[in-house]
Amino acid sequence: MHTKPELISPAGDWTSMRAALDAGADAIYFGAEGFNMRAASKGFSPGDFGGIARLCRSHGAKAYLALNSVIYDSELGKVDKTVAAAKAAGLDAVICWDMAVVEACRRHRMPIHLSTQASVSNIDALRFYASFGARMIVLARELTLDQTAAITRQIEAEALPVTVESFVHGAMCVAVSGRCFLSQELFGRSANRGECVQPCRRAYRIADVEEGFELELGSDYVMSPKDLCAIGFLDRLFDAGIGAFKIEGRNRSPEYVATTTAAYRKAIDFIAAHRGDGDFAETYGKLARELEEELKKVYNRGFSKGFFFGKPADAWARTSGSVATETKSYVGVVRKYFPKAGVAEILVHGPSIESGETLSIQGPATGLVTVPYAELHLDGAPAQRIEQGELFSVKCDRVRKNDKVYVLLKN
Repeated sequence: MHTKPELISPAGDWTSMRAALDAGADAIYFGAEGFNMRAASKGFSPGDFGGIARLCRSHGAKAYLALNSVIYDSELGKVDKTVAAAKAAGLDAVICWDMAVVEACRRHRMPIHLSTQASVSNIDALRFYASFGARMIVLARELTLDQTAAITRQIEAEALPVTVESFVHGAMCVAVSGRCFLSQELFGRSANRGECVQPCRRAYRIADVEEGFELELGSDYVMSPKDLCAIGFLDRLFDAGIGAFKIEGRNRSPEYVATTTAAYRKAIDFIAAHRGDGDFAETYGKLARELEEELKKVYNRGFSKGFFFGKPADAWARTSGSVATETKSYVGVVRKYFPKAGVAEILVHGPSIESGETLSIQGPATGLVTVPYAELHLDGAPAQRIEQGELFSVKCDRVRKNDKVYVLLKN
């Protein structure tokens, strides 16, 4: 039995970071301003690095800085300063693949984790990057489970000082490991600079140039893959010797981060504790089905096994957006929190809210607090319905002034 893999979760902002840590992530990864492969997420400045390191250490977790975009000559000085700041702050590693960033990490003795964009697909490539100091390598996403296991066996046989990491959940790019130029060609916004506008997710028409006939490709979005979900076969990834499981989603909501992290945390811990049980296949199968239903509640385009078992034959999304079974609707903001009573006072900005609904309260210092079957009070008395503009109170875990409040709705 291999060592329990590390669970690495995404953080696009402080709220998501706290949500990931509270849900049990072993490590978080986040982008830096100007070098973020998810430019739509806020990213963090070097001034934030110290606070991130302290927050992660307080949860017994690691902090990885993603500097995995393409780097130009004019940015080399900024890269060096960013890596130096990461080292000074005590971050645990830099995720990269551009050799300029690799060299900056070597200069500052900063641990290197190699991004999937390096497309490491074989043991020779892995040895090459390991010789430059890479200590964790995200393999190319088009590798099968058997190919991955063959690489990890060779690592073990040669005692190479490197760990293999694989994505286990989240969006997949039509270019597989992310080296796509469609957005750059059509809109001048490069995916390799974190600016992808995802034209692959749209419906398209094809035209017969001789007769002028057109067909709309909308029932199958032929360039838009479903999301990866490995929860059903995570035990096999354990057995393949993969040392770290990564969740994609730096552009996703805090509830996505919390839900996916909690699901994979529960699965990893169960497998580690029960892999040798005689009834493991039955008990884990039941748990995996339950966890997949949880994962369906948050943003997804439908689920696929990716390339783990060969080229997927039916991995294309059926819609252009999410098929999540839950959505959220904005309610309002926290005005006060009374710690002795464990009660929050909330001002309703949005439409009316009903007692018994599930609330999601989110903020950069709070992370994510969920209140199922919320019992609402108005002027100290139970209330069935609260209208726009009214202040109501609800019992909940610690939240903070100006935290945003949402109600979770079934689709």
